[in-house]
Amino acid sequence: MFLNTREGLALALPAAVFSFLLFLVPVGILLSEAFRVDGGWSLGGYVEFFSKPLNQTVFFRTLKLGVLVTLTAAVIGYAAAICIVNLGPTTRGRVFGLVVLPLMISPVARTYAWIVILGRTGIVNDAIVGLGLSDTPIRLLFTETAVFLGLLQLFLPLMIISLVSAMENIPKDLIPAARVLGANWLQVFFRVILPLTREGLVIGGTLVFTGALTAYITPAILGGSKVLMLETLLYQRVNVSNDFVSASVIAMILIVMSFSANLLLRRIATARR
Repeated sequence: MFLNTREGLALALPAAVFSFLLFLVPVGILLSEAFRVDGGWSLGGYVEFFSKPLNQTVFFRTLKLGVLVTLTAAVIGYAAAICIVNLGPTTRGRVFGLVVLPLMISPVARTYAWIVILGRTGIVNDAIVGLGLSDTPIRLLFTETAVFLGLLQLFLPLMIISLVSAMENIPKDLIPAARVLGANWLQVFFRVILPLTREGLVIGGTLVFTGALTAYITPAILGGSKVLMLETLLYQRVNVSNDFVSASVIAMILIVMSFSANLLLRRIATARR
């Protein structure tokens, strides 16, 4: 039984009103604070925010880590997706389950696991000292590398799931046909696989980049106060400095960066069609 347009709108109206009143309105009020200076409307909050060297460093660090995590996740995700779709049905289901399994574990627990790995008495430092590569443990925690690894491990499954879903729609005989016609594996990837999986890449890239920008637990635990990112800086401005104007500016920056990433990925995906 199909619903007509009027019935569909009537059923969707309560959810739309609920989202508008309890989500969009509060977010709009919060973000409007970023444009209010001394009772008037101005961009002074943004000018003041970007005029401080610390804020500039945090902004570019967040952008850099978001891009690096997304690009690395795309490379690993394509390799994993190609392997998964070429497995048998039973093995594919088991491997895919292992990919999804980390998403069922709390991000807090997954992030704290990196302390066991990267801490001064962790597995990596024990191996470094044991192999004689260093006389003393080296500092791995509270570095950009630790934050990068934590974010990559946190959001990589989202990229793999998106790419596997896209690659399952590629006809099975298409890649062998390209190989028979003389294409090497690099040409097969860029001329066959990549064009046919761009939508999956857009979805996965958006999820990973947005997640890396807005994650709080991982940068807070693995980066601490030494590697501030926009989301940890936002927390400090609200709970430590009680500076809601700067917090609203940071929130607006995060939203703009997230939407810009999605638009950029979609533009790239449709550029050569």
